[in-house]
Amino acid sequence: MNHYQILQVSPQATQQEIKQSYRRLAKQFHPDSQTKTQNSDRIIALNAAYEILGNSKSRRRYDRQQQLGHTSDFYVSRQERNAAAGRQYHKQRADIHPEVTYQQWLQEVYFPIHRLATKILDSLEIEIDRLSADPFDDSLMSDFETYLDTCDHYWQEAEKKLKSQPNPPQVAGVASNLYYCLNHIGDGIKELKWFTMNYNDQYLHTGQEIFRIAERLHNQAQDRATSFL
Repeated sequence: MNHYQILQVSPQATQQEIKQSYRRLAKQFHPDSQTKTQNSDRIIALNAAYEILGNSKSRRRYDRQQQLGHTSDFYVSRQERNAAAGRQYHKQRADIHPEVTYQQWLQEVYFPIHRLATKILDSLEIEIDRLSADPFDDSLMSDFETYLDTCDHYWQEAEKKLKSQPNPPQVAGVASNLYYCLNHIGDGIKELKWFTMNYNDQYLHTGQEIFRIAERLHNQAQDRATSFL
């Protein structure tokens, strides 16, 4: 079966219809669902299909491959993507030389990002504890999804703020920590959103671990910034 058949949707289905079908099937076949339909092999197939069709860009690429009779998929590891993004970020910083003092940068860039990152990182364990009462409860899962959407909003605001001004050389270390902190937060949110879709604890644990790394980077940025105050 192709990915559309696995997810029980038509090739003309909207992204929302694909998401809804994937979540319905993942809940139905999940090994921890305590139902007669639980099936690990089906979960693996569903995950592989949704990883492609759940993203509009990879879906278009898959559709073209299907038309050409190709079935191979292309993946980029998190480490490779982060490294490439880091190189691009530092290149952009080197190409711009505005007259911004490090005091201005701390006030206008660092502190707003610090507040947003704190809101995201400090609330994760509380939200997971609430959800742990019953991850298969639609109401609790909906609350957790709302929390992740809020985190995603904060993260996007922080990303915009970081890109709004190039950092002065004196605070390059602070900026570097912030950059990689936000990069990990973004990845962590994605992993946690995967968990809300397929109830696979692996994504939950991976998301938590990525957030822990982000928190260490956040603390390192704070320690470095403190030295300038």
